[in-house]
Amino acid sequence: MSEIQARFRLDWPGFKLDVDLNLPHRGVTALYGPSGSGKTTLLRCIAGLEKALAGYLVVDGEVWQDERHWLPTYKRPLGYVFQEASLFAHLTVMGNLRYGRRRMSDVQRVSLEQAIELLGIAHLLDRKPDRLSGGERSRVGIARALAVSPRILLMDEPLAALDLKRKQEILPYLERLRDELNIPILYVSHSPEEVARLADYLVAMESGHVLVCGSLADTLPRLDQPVRLGEEAGTVLDAKIVQVDTEWCLARVEFAGSSLWVRDQGLSIGRRVRVRVLARDVSLAVEPPGKSSIQNILQGHVDAIADDDHPGIALVRVRVGNVVLLSRLTRRAAALLGIVSGQPVWVQVKSVALIE
Repeated sequence: MSEIQARFRLDWPGFKLDVDLNLPHRGVTALYGPSGSGKTTLLRCIAGLEKALAGYLVVDGEVWQDERHWLPTYKRPLGYVFQEASLFAHLTVMGNLRYGRRRMSDVQRVSLEQAIELLGIAHLLDRKPDRLSGGERSRVGIARALAVSPRILLMDEPLAALDLKRKQEILPYLERLRDELNIPILYVSHSPEEVARLADYLVAMESGHVLVCGSLADTLPRLDQPVRLGEEAGTVLDAKIVQVDTEWCLARVEFAGSSLWVRDQGLSIGRRVRVRVLARDVSLAVEPPGKSSIQNILQGHVDAIADDDHPGIALVRVRVGNVVLLSRLTRRAAALLGIVSGQPVWVQVKSVALIE
């Protein structure tokens, strides 16, 4: 059973929130969607910063809100990371962390030492906030949220105020939180790259409603309610580096059922990674391809076919072993090839993005 049950209804002028969710008890759940879709409002309802009169919230078996009971924010064992770190300027980094520690719950799920180590801020403890870079302030803000030893960590676009270089510096720390902490993280974002890299579970929102929710592996290949990270349909695969070809600067990543060659980024054999395969980079053949510049050729079968945004384009879902890939074809090409559900095909993957 899911450890977080959340139902909220709000009716404001020009906006309505109506959600009913069961969320996993660990890992990163991304609340994803365009601006105005209700992501931050939902997060604030969970935190108790918005009082939804028609609401129900149970975390780890404990009722935080129902028709008779409403736990105020300061009594909810949660950590909240805002877009701006908002550190106390007169306190050192350690002073900020200890201030957050005053709200620590009775059960120590995250020690102060663990928070410091996970965010890599041990060398910053004696500094004041005005001597920190933007990325360092963000890491300290996250560590302060963890210092309360929360039952759940809420993050509202924590990288939104940073430039691309600083974001790339912080993302590995967020991956460590995901992998090493045994608490759920709810992560608000409209960044496709952050969702593809961090999320285990996806809640896609629009106009205050949930379009689709489920694991990243299950939601991205859906054709009935397609979720596009950015403008492009595609899938994200969990994989492991199993071979490095130093002569050609390539690495082979293995996933459930097959493997792909990607550009070598200096990662060691055995390293767990994620790869993103866009539908526009996948072509299909009904006969074994001959000599080709495409090095990634897999065998699979057509699982389903659906319309894409343009009437001349089709999205084809192909099952390869235990995973699913998407291919974008013209309707004309699909007809000429006789593409139908259940048909064996050769999948040609022109490009693969290693995102971790």
